[in-house]
Amino acid sequence: MQQSTLKAIQAHAVADYPRECCGLIVATAGGEAYVACRNVATTPSEHFILPAEDYAAVEDEGPILALVHSHPNASAAPSDADRVMCEVSGLPWHIVSVGQCTGAEPECGDLQSIEPCGYVAPLVGRQFAHGILDCYTLVRDFLARELGIHLSDYEREDDWWEKGQDLYSLERLSAEGFELIEGAPQRGDMVLMQIRSPVPNHAGVYLGDGQMLHHMHGRLSEVITYGGMWAERTRYIVRHKEAVRV
Repeated sequence: MQQSTLKAIQAHAVADYPRECCGLIVATAGGEAYVACRNVATTPSEHFILPAEDYAAVEDEGPILALVHSHPNASAAPSDADRVMCEVSGLPWHIVSVGQCTGAEPECGDLQSIEPCGYVAPLVGRQFAHGILDCYTLVRDFLARELGIHLSDYEREDDWWEKGQDLYSLERLSAEGFELIEGAPQRGDMVLMQIRSPVPNHAGVYLGDGQMLHHMHGRLSEVITYGGMWAERTRYIVRHKEAVRV
């Protein structure tokens, strides 16, 4: 990375603080350049969403070399979500930390870089990032890795359940190949729970022996005992038609 590119990244990170900035490094006819893009996330201090139209506009200037974003009030160490999305993008990622001391102007700290390397997030102990690593992602990953069942992915807004959306509707689940079950659950069944929401808004995977794998906002994914409050909040349990009956 050229020094002029780094300075442009740092200037953007400081200007957008306390929001996460995001942008792209591109090989233009005049040489390497950093192009600042918009962060259209609804919670921009926590994550970023770089619009497809911004990406396309930069791509018109030349080959894209890397994606850049900042970590406000945090180190530049990549999160699990950063690593996952780096794999999806197929590009190197550069992450710059930016913070502010009381009475001082924001300034940048360290910069760290990652490249696609085949990373996959662990099922247990992954960090939460809505829409990237959340309860639905965990169910998808478990079914794909453990049972060879592949579910569709869906774009989902923060607090989608409060905006008239229903990610876990029985109609959608049926289209994915799930069926309602009665009686005792088996390994691989999807547990749909309703937590302070007008519709079911949390999902887990039953593992057998009274254990459930799930991922709550602000926590690492974990295996818990299925019962008590989780059973009380369960609205239905579904089983995929490709799951082996036991």
